[in-house]
Formats: sequence, structure tokens, C-alpha cells
Amino acid sequence: MTSPFLRLSRRSVFSAALVLGAATVLPAATGAARAAAGSRRSGGWDGATEPRITDCDGWGAREASEEVVVLDTRPERIIVHHTASANVTDYSRERAHALARAIQRFHMDTQGWIDTGQHFTVSRGAFVLEGRHHSLAALESGDRLVRGAHCVGQNSVAIGIENEGTYTTAEPPAAQFSALADLCAQVCRQYEVSPSEIYGHRDFNSTACPGDRLYAMLPRLREDVARRLGSAQPVGLPRWPVNLPVDWSADPVAAARSLAEYLPPGLLDPVRTR
Repeated sequence: MTSPFLRLSRRSVFSAALVLGAATVLPAATGAARAAAGSRRSGGWDGATEPRITDCDGWGAREASEEVVVLDTRPERIIVHHTASANVTDYSRERAHALARAIQRFHMDTQGWIDTGQHFTVSRGAFVLEGRHHSLAALESGDRLVRGAHCVGQNSVAIGIENEGTYTTAEPPAAQFSALADLCAQVCRQYEVSPSEIYGHRDFNSTACPGDRLYAMLPRLREDVARRLGSAQPVGLPRWPVNLPVDWSADPVAAARSLAEYLPPGLLDPVRTR
């Protein structure tokens, strides 16, 4: 996101778009062959599960409306988000792909962005998907970063990961959390980022994202990532931001009340597929 005003309505409108566009989010032709062709493992290392990441072609992404900026630099940190959408029990690959297309449609058609804002998305079914074009290739290179649109002030220095669901009072499914840890470990390894540099969106912007429950799980996430990287040492505390945006609030409860981020039940219906 590029403006606090855009961020205020982002998740509310996204969930509405997810429902209203449900009839069109699935292409006419899908199948195992295309899904397999669009998924690949990103790098790899001994002693850890390699995340299988579906690239943009694999989930049927549109082309970006203008050239995506690829920076000749490594990210400094990872920022964890939640989509603030329904905690569905459809854990299928088709649901994950439909979600990715709905996010991109919302970001491009409603927000006016050039492409999906975040770099990667983890579905409730534990499918990992590339978000903004070229994010996977940049990750595999280990020395480039795609400029994102997921967190004000951090889009040129941080990897953004969206997690499907609303995690204010519920925790993510175990498989989803494990897939998130696998992905974070791969990002840390490829870019030489410390597991202590994993943050929540609320650490930088005035928002309750990624939800109280998922935010409370970030210390565990850092430890899980460190173990995947072969370290048995305790993970140090993050280097909390010093220069925060002026709209940042130290009180996430107040932020949740002030931002229209949590949605009416009618807008949290599962995406219908056909």
C-alpha cells in the first residue's frame, strides 16, 4: 500500500470483492497438469522442508499493469499479514488459486495498484503462492527484491507474506502455520535474514493486522524458523522500529476500533466455486 487512506479500507473492500467476484475467480480450464507446471520448490537445504511455491502463471495471474520494479538489494526483514477474510474450511488448491486471483483483482481494479501488493500468500490449506510478479525469481536469486505494496514505509526493504484468514480470536490451522514457517525459513536462508527480523504489520503501521492471535505466535514462528535453519539457540528479540510513520498507534486495540478492518459477517462468506 502506498497511502494510509488506502490501507484503511483495504481489507474491508477486499473481502467484499472476494465474495462479489466469486463467480469469476475460477478460470474455465484448471487441473492438476497446470497446477503442477506452475509449482516449484524454491531452493533447498538439508534438514528443512522446502516450500513448494506456485508461481503467478500457476494460479492464473493477470499481467501487471506496468513494469514491476526489481531492486538490486536484499530485504532486511519479513512482515506477516492476515487477509482478514473468512476462516474457511475449504483447504483445496482450487480455493488457494481463487484467493490469489481475488486478491490481485482487488489490488489492481479497486486499489489501482500495478499488481498484487504482497510478495507471497499462504492459504488456509497450506498452499504457498507467489503474489507480485517476479517475487519468486528474486527469492531464488538471493540478491534481488521486488518492490511491494503491503506495508507503508517498508515496501522496498521487507518481504510481505499474507496469510488467508482472520486471526483476531482464532489461530491459523497448524498446516498453514507450518507452511508459513517453511516459507520464512527459505526467505531467511536465501537473503541471509535473521529469524529475529520477522515482524507483524502492526509493528510498522497503525493496524491490528495480523490479528492478536497470530501476532502472539510470532515468537514461536521465529523459533520454528531458527530450528529449520539448524540453530538450537534462542532467537533474539526483534530490533523494534525506531522511525515509525506518524499514523502508527502503540495501542492495537484502539487501532482495531479506528480502522474498518474487521468485517461484517455477511462479507466473510467463503468464496463459492463452480
